[in-house]
Amino acid sequence: MAGIKSLAKDTAVYGLSSIVGRFLNWCLVPLYVYLFPSQEYGVVTYLYGATAVALVILNYGMETGFFRFANKEKDPESVYTTSLISVGFTSLLFILLLSVFLKPVSAALTLPHHSLYVWIMGVTVAIDAFSNIPFAYLRYKNKAWRFAGIKLLNVAFNIGLNLFFLLGCPAIMKHCPGAISWFYLLCGGEALGIGWIFVANIMSTLLVLLCLMPELLGRKYVFLWDLLKKMLSYSWPLLILGVAGMLSQNMGQLIIPYLFPDDETAARSMVGIYGANMKIAIVMVMFTQAFRYAYEPFIFAQARGAGEDKSKAYCDAMKYFIIFGLLIFLGVMYYLPVLKYFISPGYWSGLRVVPIMMLAELCFGIFFNLSLWYKLTDRTQWGMYFSLICFVLMLGLNVWLVPMIGIPDGYMGSACAALISYFVVMVMSYFAGKKYYPLPYQTGRIFMYLLLAGVLYVGGMLMDNFFNVWITYALRFVLLMVYVGVVALFEEIPFLSPLMRRLKR
Repeated sequence: MAGIKSLAKDTAVYGLSSIVGRFLNWCLVPLYVYLFPSQEYGVVTYLYGATAVALVILNYGMETGFFRFANKEKDPESVYTTSLISVGFTSLLFILLLSVFLKPVSAALTLPHHSLYVWIMGVTVAIDAFSNIPFAYLRYKNKAWRFAGIKLLNVAFNIGLNLFFLLGCPAIMKHCPGAISWFYLLCGGEALGIGWIFVANIMSTLLVLLCLMPELLGRKYVFLWDLLKKMLSYSWPLLILGVAGMLSQNMGQLIIPYLFPDDETAARSMVGIYGANMKIAIVMVMFTQAFRYAYEPFIFAQARGAGEDKSKAYCDAMKYFIIFGLLIFLGVMYYLPVLKYFISPGYWSGLRVVPIMMLAELCFGIFFNLSLWYKLTDRTQWGMYFSLICFVLMLGLNVWLVPMIGIPDGYMGSACAALISYFVVMVMSYFAGKKYYPLPYQTGRIFMYLLLAGVLYVGGMLMDNFFNVWITYALRFVLLMVYVGVVALFEEIPFLSPLMRRLKR
């Protein structure tokens, strides 16, 4: 249980940066959707999806490789510096190649008139890729608070710059133009539009790099080619896994413009609506991300031990991940009529994707949790197989469902494709893991929680037909407490479990 408490503590700290940070960024969505029409916001969503894929490519699995070999080799520092040099070199090479081939790359991304945006985000993602290695080092050293502090500083600075560029500068130009015209007009002024979002992003990324200097300076850099070959041998399947996985995660935003080449404006609008509503479902993504930050160091540290305690820790991690994931799902769905006001009414037509995407992200989180078996047994090629299967499924379902549904609701096909694909690879990974690294998961109890959450969800949704809004919200809160109470009755939850058992008696 000590291992799970440690995992929970680290997840909470990483969650502070992930959840608070994403929530603050989430608060920018109303600003974007009220300032820009859906087709312009669609460019932002599309380009962020493309750069997310580029980030995975530029990291080529070295984060996980670092954790594996830092816990395996006698000199973890040489693993760290070898990783830094490798990722630093490839990131610089990427910036150089992008600068040389900027026009054809922009055309391939269907953004021939936005080459500047492509270049800014390309440089940003290259810096991010390099920064991920020092961040991994902080996780390895269990410096969760420093990790969280830098992440939150990045978010705060990014938000401040967004507010300054998008709201502050236009106001200053009206009353005191001389104060900022020397840079604002030079960069395009209000005409730059969504471009200021990307400018804010690259500036906050540079600040993060500056904050990570203590992890980069004052150490002896060692580059071990033989070690790098071993790390690449371990990590290259994770690269395929990551690229296929990220393409799958962003498939809707990336593929919709290609499926409607004759109506680019409508396609961008669908991408914008889809992306804005996915921001509501981001609570599940935040939880999954926080868990992932803590989980990889946890499983490799646990792997150094032996016995049943190790297996029990892995199984408990899975169980509690699902428990809290279901609680988040119920909470968001019960209060979606309130949460929808974070986006403009012009985007509400896409609210139907929220429950589908939340379930899809829950399946993805379980799939990630199950990934420990192929990471610990050095069978990372299995992760590659699953991700490729997921990618093929996602691509095929999008190509089939999105045009079939058509304009303006084609994004529903992307959401359904995500849920089906993640569910399939989740099930496949579970059964493959039973063969190569069997663990005594409490499947009976997990299914009980899934059934309970399903019943509570249906019951909570039906209340709309019988009660006014305030009574409905109050009763839904009661249903959330029923879920928490049942969990506390069967699990060891501090304070709650003893209380529930006394009430039962």
